[in-house]
Amino acid sequence: MATITAALVKDLRDKTGAGMMDCKQALNETNGDMDAAVDWLRKKGLSKAAKKSGRVAAEGLIAALTEGNKGVVVEVNSETDFVARNEQFQGLVKMIAQVAMKAGADVEKIKAAPVGEVTVEQAISDAIATIGENMTLRRAAGLSVGEGVVSSYVHNAVLDGLGKMGVLVALESTGKKDELAALGRQIAMHVAASNPQALDAASLDPAVVRREKDVMADKYRQQGKPDAMIEKIVESGLKTYYKEVTLLEQPFIHDSGKSVAQAVKEAEGRVGAPIKLAGFVRYALGEGIEKQDSDFAAEVAAAAGQG
Repeated sequence: MATITAALVKDLRDKTGAGMMDCKQALNETNGDMDAAVDWLRKKGLSKAAKKSGRVAAEGLIAALTEGNKGVVVEVNSETDFVARNEQFQGLVKMIAQVAMKAGADVEKIKAAPVGEVTVEQAISDAIATIGENMTLRRAAGLSVGEGVVSSYVHNAVLDGLGKMGVLVALESTGKKDELAALGRQIAMHVAASNPQALDAASLDPAVVRREKDVMADKYRQQGKPDAMIEKIVESGLKTYYKEVTLLEQPFIHDSGKSVAQAVKEAEGRVGAPIKLAGFVRYALGEGIEKQDSDFAAEVAAAAGQG
C-alpha cells in the first residue's frame, strides 16, 4: 500500500481542483497512482473546480447576519439561480456569514479563516467540485455601534437571513433595544425599497454632486437663462436631489408624510433616548457584475466546427 502524503494530496488538488478529502480518497483507491487518481475523480464528476473558475458567477445569495450591536452582510455568487436553491450552497453561504462575524468583513481574511479542518476558501472549492458550478465570495461588509443595535432585512428570502438583497442599518442609542431593533428593521426595509446613495448630503461623493450640478446648469443654460438665475435654480434643484438620494432626507416608505430623519426623531419617545442613524449597507445580488450573453446556437455551431 502506497503512502499517501499531504504533498501528494495537494498536487492532485492543484491538478483537478477537487476537494481535499476527495483527492485523498482517489489516491487511496488508486494506490497513489496520480494519473489513475485524476481519472477516478473525473469518473466521479469531482474534477470540476479548476475548469469552472473562469465562468461568470452572477447569481447566488446574499446573507445578512446580526448579533446585538454588530452585523455583517456577504455576497456569494454562483453561475445559476438553480444552485441558490441548493441546500449545500445555502449552508455554505450561512457559514461564511458566521465566519465574517468573527473574522471581520475583509474578504481575504474570511477566505483564510478556518472552518473545521479546512479554510473557507477550501470549503468553497470543495463546494464547486461537488455542485459543479463556479462560486465566489465576492464581497462583505460590516457595521457596528458601541451602544445600540444593528438591524437587518433580507428581500426575496429563501431562508432566514438568505436572499437576493440584504440590508444592514446601525442605530446608536442607549434606549430600549427591542424598540430600536423594530425601527432599524423598518429603516432597512426602506433602504431596500428606496436605494439611497448615501446617509446624508455630506456623505455623497463630491464628484457625483458636481456632475449633477453641471447637468442642471447646462440644461438651463441651453434654455437661455442668465447665470445668476441658473445658480439659484441649481441650488434649489440640489435640495430636491438630496431628498431623492440621501437616506435621512428621503420620504419614509412607512409614512411618506415625513422624512426618515423625522421618523427617527419621533421614535426617540418610544425608545426613551436620543437615536443616531449611524450607517447602512445595501447589497443587491449581482449588481455591477457584467453578465455574459450566450448565443447557444452559435456555441453549438462553433463546437461543430461551423462557426
